[in-house]
Amino acid sequence: MSARNSRANKAAARERLRLERERQAKKDRIRRQVVVAASTVAVLAAAGGIGYAVMQANKPSAWEAAKDAKVVKPRNSEGENGTTIVVGKPAAKKTLEIYEDSRCPVCATFEQAVGETVKKDVDAGKYKLKYIGATFLDGDSLAEGRIGSNGEGSKNALSALGAALDVSPEAFMDYKAALYSANFHPEESDDKFAEDAYLLEVADSVDALKNNAAFKKNVENGTFDPWALKMSKTFGDSGVSGTPTLKMDGKKVVAEGSDNAPMTVEQFNAAVDKALKG
Repeated sequence: MSARNSRANKAAARERLRLERERQAKKDRIRRQVVVAASTVAVLAAAGGIGYAVMQANKPSAWEAAKDAKVVKPRNSEGENGTTIVVGKPAAKKTLEIYEDSRCPVCATFEQAVGETVKKDVDAGKYKLKYIGATFLDGDSLAEGRIGSNGEGSKNALSALGAALDVSPEAFMDYKAALYSANFHPEESDDKFAEDAYLLEVADSVDALKNNAAFKKNVENGTFDPWALKMSKTFGDSGVSGTPTLKMDGKKVVAEGSDNAPMTVEQFNAAVDKALKG
């Protein structure tokens, strides 16, 4: 090989090496740009995610929003905001007030033992029944305008009771009995009434509510959520501190020798007969 060819080959090799280095340097620059861009996107996404999370955390819950929403009164209700529910024959001279929280296990025990007797008395015109619903087991204090953090079942069930009352007083009574029944009432620690699907499942046991499209729509849309909160405030303003509580003529109806609601038919009949005479 001539000296000339040797020099040319070396020059060509150096040129190929230079071009290869330039290509590699360009690839490295592109790779760095991609990494920087990806990191920037990740940071922005994280910041956006944090911002969204903060926004969501500060966003009022559906129940918080319901506090200031327009109240739709259920049909068959009375009074301001429709929070007066009276069931029974107009000719009945006395009215038995009953204060209950839908999640209350003692209320369930009372209803399972005495509920049918109450219904028979009301149907017979012995007295009217006035219902006052509470949501304190959700941790609410609506007298103070505070939504609690112990669940939503009491509020949701009360709203569904409003939807049942909108159908008829009879549907309301039958649905209330179904909610407290041994078949459907959950443990206090199980916030099952917070689920619309479960409330509708319970409603399927009530003839007037089964396959009732209007009732279903009102439950799923929360039509009576603001009403339920107004009812809860009515309970809070009543001064009653526990459920179940019974009153007639402003006086508590209690089992003989105690300050508690009567929990058997015998105790109930004796207490109510005494209250009716008083």
